[in-house]
Amino acid sequence: MKIRSILVLAAVTVISLSLISCIVTSRATGVDISCQQFSENPNSMRNNFEVEIGDKITVKLCSNPTTGFEWEYEMTGDNVLMEEDYDFEEPEDGAVGAAGTEVWTFEATETGEAEVRMEYRRSWEEEEQAEWTYFFTVIVE
Repeated sequence: MKIRSILVLAAVTVISLSLISCIVTSRATGVDISCQQFSENPNSMRNNFEVEIGDKITVKLCSNPTTGFEWEYEMTGDNVLMEEDYDFEEPEDGAVGAAGTEVWTFEATETGEAEVRMEYRRSWEEEEQAEWTYFFTVIVE
């Protein structure tokens, strides 16, 4: 009986340690930029992030699609950073025509460096300069 109890305890310990080793830890970091912040600094804003593989970066930018403006982005650094999710959050007060927030979640997938350039523009006005520009650089170690 004693040996059986010891074997069960050993088995539970081994299984528990195996499960703990399978847990992937990742850190979340990000930025949330309001319309007011962009209005105060309309030319461009920039951030730098140092992360590890598996970490998530959330980018929240003021946006008002009822005006025809939307965020578009280009990314350098193939496979270093991948878009995992995109969403649009409606304005908190629910007011028609009010600005909401575009939200991207990126995941660091390889070591290296990536730069993302995001421009807030009307897609049909290709010759016009972007209303707002946001850059961020990610170094994945």
